[in-house]
Amino acid sequence: MEELGPFRVMSDGKKLYRNPYSWNNVANVLFLESPVGVGFSYSNTTADYSLMGDTSTAEDAYRFLVNWMERFPEYKGRDFYLAGESYAGHYVPQLAHAILRHSSAAGTGKPSSSPINLKGIMIGNAVINDWTDTKGMYDFFWTHALISDEANDGIAKHCNFSDAAPDNALCDNATTLAGEALQNIDIYNIYAPNCQSAGLVSPPVAPSVDRFDPCTDYYVDAYLNNPDVQKALHANVTKLDHPWSACSDVLRSWVDSASTVLPIIRELLKNNIRVWVYSGDTDGRVPVTSSRYSVNQLNLAVTDKWRPWFSNTEGAGDVGGYVVQYKGNLSLVTVRGAGHEVPSYQPQRALVLVQNFLAGKTLPDCQKCGQA
Repeated sequence: MEELGPFRVMSDGKKLYRNPYSWNNVANVLFLESPVGVGFSYSNTTADYSLMGDTSTAEDAYRFLVNWMERFPEYKGRDFYLAGESYAGHYVPQLAHAILRHSSAAGTGKPSSSPINLKGIMIGNAVINDWTDTKGMYDFFWTHALISDEANDGIAKHCNFSDAAPDNALCDNATTLAGEALQNIDIYNIYAPNCQSAGLVSPPVAPSVDRFDPCTDYYVDAYLNNPDVQKALHANVTKLDHPWSACSDVLRSWVDSASTVLPIIRELLKNNIRVWVYSGDTDGRVPVTSSRYSVNQLNLAVTDKWRPWFSNTEGAGDVGGYVVQYKGNLSLVTVRGAGHEVPSYQPQRALVLVQNFLAGKTLPDCQKCGQA
């Protein structure tokens, strides 16, 4: 309701308005609240909330998809794609890997017996590889004039972000100095305004999908915690002991988190699963520098060189971002002017992105754009 769905919530937290750039314009979209405990999802076993991790999340999601397709068999065998952002840089590849692993035909060249006909994955501003993610974040901060030379020099000199690196007080001091400089910045979009009035606005302001509202979290929270809305959605039928929240603290621990999913991405590519890594270029949390560093670790040959892509090819055109394609059917795509949650900030460009991904096409070029 903040990104790619068919509706957005007005500032009074009561009414909806349509999102013309919803991804269901180009696909049947299934949203999954995962891992268990997120949103309205729940477990009947309280201990589960202390046992969640990457492995269990992938297996739970796989079982859900198989059961869902048994309930709706008309979707069996259809082209199927996975997409997610942020830590879904783990969830999505790991779920894709589980689908391959559970398919008896995976790697045999025989037709798959799985009801899930996985064709590709998209991961946005994605947590992929811990040390390059972290290095890329601090490099982004410095190159975008957010942290001082002293902080940057200290990080470069004293920080080793690999798993094997021991604790380092000098590194901690440098990263603390960097963090202090970022306290009043939304690092999920370094150019976005901060929300100035935490709460609802009544009467509601005129809505606009094209204009980002930094307070939209509050509108969605209010809407989804409305008992009438929950009843209409057939949600919260168990009467959870906590409100719906976009980011809750229900999960008490996380038992396993891979330091990298690059080996999984390699395996997906070997199994002819198309992979797009996309990145809003104003996100500072998992920035484009992190994505570039991580993809470079795959050491794939470039098949189509870095170039601009266009979200509008009329007149002078509109550069939507940049794209480079690698051998094995992996593409790295930037989305110009978008933060961590790409469809929130650039919904039209995000729709062009997913439309071309699903069609198996490269993103639009515009040779005539800018010509007199």
